Amino acid sequence: MSVGAYAAASDTGRKRRRNEDSYVIAPPLFAVADGMGGAQAGEIASKLAAVALKETDLGGLSGEERVTSLIQEANRRVYERSNEDPNASGMGTTITVALVEDSGVTIGHVGDSRAYRYREGSIEQITEDHSLVNELMKSGKLSPEEAETHPQRSVITRALGTDPDVDVDSFTVETQQGDVFLLCSDGLTTMVDDDSILGVLEQHHDDLDRATKSLVSAANRGGGEDNITVVAFAISDADETATMPAVDEDTMENVAVPPAVDTMVIPADQVEHRLVEPGSPEALAVTRRDPISSGARIRLVLAMLTLVVLAAVLLVWGLVR
Repeated sequence: MSVGAYAAASDTGRKRRRNEDSYVIAPPLFAVADGMGGAQAGEIASKLAAVALKETDLGGLSGEERVTSLIQEANRRVYERSNEDPNASGMGTTITVALVEDSGVTIGHVGDSRAYRYREGSIEQITEDHSLVNELMKSGKLSPEEAETHPQRSVITRALGTDPDVDVDSFTVETQQGDVFLLCSDGLTTMVDDDSILGVLEQHHDDLDRATKSLVSAANRGGGEDNITVVAFAISDADETATMPAVDEDTMENVAVPPAVDTMVIPADQVEHRLVEPGSPEALAVTRRDPISSGARIRLVLAMLTLVVLAAVLLVWGLVR
């Protein structure tokens, strides 16, 4: 098996001034990175990681060893820049990498950018989010429904560039002809649910340029609260010739950053990535700050409204007397 068609789309979204996402299309290597940090640091981090993936020559390495080594090199470059440049201090980035080889597709993953596999009318998330809400769901403290709207859903527990070494999830998934792999930043998945992503891929799996653009449009229709980046590639027979990407050659290493525009910017803690340790005091504080489920909130509001109405009735009754 080899790479068939491939495409990418990226957008600033409706509420951010800069695009801090980057991507790589260098078949058989693909990647998405979502930067974090103040000023332009997130943008710098994701670009450094993307360029590192493209430039690093690992000789005879392959599979999980190659992917892990690529990500470690990207981590080293981001970490060094963060320590050398005061303006980039504390920056980091997520990274999700896919390497297509005869043995399958090898995934390397840090953060909450995701990889999906579409096959014969079904979709599967093949990466696990390194995020606080995912940790809370696994421990039973948060339901999937609550996680979708949790105010701290962009708090991640692992990122590139924050430490000298990074713990990389790497694994290989088997493939068959016609499989479509999708890499995306959380600007897509916080705005568009998996069923809607599946619907787009079912409709456009044979036109990945249209599929990626449709997913970006869907995220913007859903609110566009964050930068949105989608990379898709198909698996074909080894004898088939890969389709050229539906992106400019200048964007092959990493996405070009659109010019700044005067869009509304929502609070950083609602949309921007922040890194915490799963058991840290900050993580526990986040859990405590949101102890009431959405259903409980509704019941509380209804109870308060009932009390207000009752007080108004008693006041009118007192005046009439």
